[in-house]
Amino acid sequence: MTARYGPGIALLVVDVQNDFADPAGSLYVAGGEEIVEGVNAEVAAAVAAGSPVFYSQDWHPARTPHFVTDGGVWPPHCVAGTAGASFHPDLVVSGEVIRKGVDGADGYSAFSVRDPASGHRSATVLGERLARLGVSTLVVVGLAGDHCVRESALDRAAAGSDGDAAAGPNQIRQPASGRRGAGRGGDAGRGRAGRLRQPRHQPGRERG
Repeated sequence: MTARYGPGIALLVVDVQNDFADPAGSLYVAGGEEIVEGVNAEVAAAVAAGSPVFYSQDWHPARTPHFVTDGGVWPPHCVAGTAGASFHPDLVVSGEVIRKGVDGADGYSAFSVRDPASGHRSATVLGERLARLGVSTLVVVGLAGDHCVRESALDRAAAGSDGDAAAGPNQIRQPASGRRGAGRGGDAGRGRAGRLRQPRHQPGRERG
C-alpha cells in the first residue's frame, strides 16, 4: 500500500544505488534490491497525484576522509561516475536528483553534509526546494533504513522544531521486501530495508 500524496506532500527516495542495492555492491544492504519495485510504486503514486519527487544520490570523490582508505570508517562506495554510484537500473527516476558527498564531505542526510575534518555542516538544496514548493509532509523511502533514511528524516524533523513552517511531519516508509527479514513494509517511523553494516571502529560518529 502506497502513501497518500497530493498538495503539500513530497516523496524523497534515498540512495537507491548499485553499491547499496546490488548484492555485488561494495556496501550492499541486505535485501536492498527487493524494495525497488515498492519504491517505484511510491514514485508512481506521487507523480499521479502531482506530488514532487526528489532523489538523493551519494556521489563521492575517489579520495575522501569518509572512506577507510583515507582515515574514515566506510569502504569506498558510490564513487562519482562509477557503476556503483549509479541508481539501480530498475529504479524509476522522475524528479530532481540531490547529490551529496561531492566534495568529500560525510553525506548521510539528504538535507545536509558534514566536513569530516572541521565538523562544519552545510545544507544541500533540498530544504530550499521543499520550502519553495510549500511542502508540509515528506514521505521518505530508500536505503538504508538505519542510516541515510533515518538521518534525512531526523534532519527534516529538526528543521521543523526550529520553527520552519515549511518543514512538517515525515512519513518514513519502506516498501515490503520479498525476503523475510530484509524489510518491514509500511513500518512508519522505523523504515528498515535491511541494515547497513557499519565497521566496528566508529571514531566520533556524528549525524551527517
